[in-house]
Amino acid sequence: MEEYNFNKELSGKTALVTGGTKGAGKAIAQRLQLAGATVIVTARNKPETIQEGMPFIEADLSYSKGTQQVIDAITQKFGGVDILVNNMGGSETPGGGFNALTDSHWEESLQTNLMASVRLDRGLLPYMLIKKSGCIIHVASIQAKMPLYDSTLPYAAAKAALVNYSKGLSNEVASKGVRVLTVSPGWIKTSASIRMMERIAESSGSTVMEAEKSVMNALGGIPMGRPAEPTEIAELVGFLVSPRASYLTGSEYIIDGGTIPTI
Repeated sequence: MEEYNFNKELSGKTALVTGGTKGAGKAIAQRLQLAGATVIVTARNKPETIQEGMPFIEADLSYSKGTQQVIDAITQKFGGVDILVNNMGGSETPGGGFNALTDSHWEESLQTNLMASVRLDRGLLPYMLIKKSGCIIHVASIQAKMPLYDSTLPYAAAKAALVNYSKGLSNEVASKGVRVLTVSPGWIKTSASIRMMERIAESSGSTVMEAEKSVMNALGGIPMGRPAEPTEIAELVGFLVSPRASYLTGSEYIIDGGTIPTI
C-alpha cells in the first residue's frame, strides 16, 4: 500500500478557502497550509493580521461582482486551484419565526449560503476539469436536516439546497477526475456563533446563556456535551481533500458530536 507523507501530502497543490480568516475557515486554511498546499483565503473584510505566506483577497462573495473578482484574481496569478473549500456562510436573520422574515432576508441567505458556492464552482471548476483532478468541499450544516424555525430558517433552507446541489455536481464530474464532497458541522465554537446567541437573546428578551440553552434544546442536546472546536472541522477537511480520500465523492460528512438523533 502506498504511504503518504501526511505532513506535506498537499505539496504542489493550490487551495482556496472562502471565509478563511475566522473560525473553522481559518483553521481549515492553516491545516491545508501545514499539509504543504499554497493556500489563498478570501473574506468580506481584511483581517487585522494576515497569515504569512497565505495570499488574501478581499471580496463579498454574496454578490456576483465579488465572486468574479476572486475568480479573476486567482486565474491571473495561479491559473486556478486544485482544492476549493466553499466555507463561507452564516445567518444574519432576526428571530421570531417565519413572519419576521422578509424577501430580503431570504435572498441574502440564499446568496451567501448557496449562490456564492455555485458561482465559485462555475468559475474555478473548468481548471480542474482540464487537469482531470481536483476536489471541492461544500461546508453546509446539520440545520439542513434540523432547521431552527425561530432563528435561522432561511440559512437552513439554503444549506439544504447546497447539500443537494453538491451531490448533483459530484455525479456530473466524478468521472472527469474531480471529487465533490459536503461537510456538515453542528455547533462550532466561533465568534460568529457567539454573535448569533447574542441576537437570539436580544430578540427574545433573554440572556445569552438562556439563548444557548434554547438552541441546545432545539437541537435535542449534544451527546458530546460541547460544540466543536474549529480545528476538529479542519482535520476532517484536511483528510477529505488529501490523496488518502481518493475514492470519496458525492458524500456528506456530518461532524456534530452526535447531535442528529437518527442514523
